[in-house]
Amino acid sequence: MPNPRLATRYAKSLIDLAIERGELESVYADMQWLRDVCKSNRDFVNLLRSPIIKGDTKKKILEAITGGNISEITAGFNRLLITKGRESNLPEISNAFVTAYKVKKNIQTIKLTTAAPVSDTLRNAVIEQVKKSIGFENVELEEKVDPEIIGGFILQAGDKLVEASVSYDLKTIAKQFENNDFIYNVR
Repeated sequence: MPNPRLATRYAKSLIDLAIERGELESVYADMQWLRDVCKSNRDFVNLLRSPIIKGDTKKKILEAITGGNISEITAGFNRLLITKGRESNLPEISNAFVTAYKVKKNIQTIKLTTAAPVSDTLRNAVIEQVKKSIGFENVELEEKVDPEIIGGFILQAGDKLVEASVSYDLKTIAKQFENNDFIYNVR
């Protein structure tokens, strides 16, 4: 069962430890890697959440999966989670860590959805335009390709949304036809 308060507390503790030891960037990379593993492998998350599998077995499996891919601080943190019986919260803790890191470093995440992959030139232009118009200093761009939008783009920056997709325009036109706006305007 997700526990956001627990995840936030553990993530803050890990950030504090990483800052104290001067390894914040490497721990951030580790937690991103663990978050991606948890997102892409449902069986791994089920293993962590299984009450049937003993902690020693989970520890061995986790070390086999992460061996050589994460720093010693993160490996020790994972062992601590298993010792405390909190390994089932690793997906939430990794998400909370990444979020807390971005807050600490003042990194704003913007989401760009397009119908086709964008070029590096366009990607940089979008980042610069967002920095200039909204005033964000550090911007991280999350890209998503969704052929359903047909063309154009959807840009979400914080609580602002720019919907400039062809599918949105077509839906707007369809609503106008449903309301018969054109018939009433002609008479």
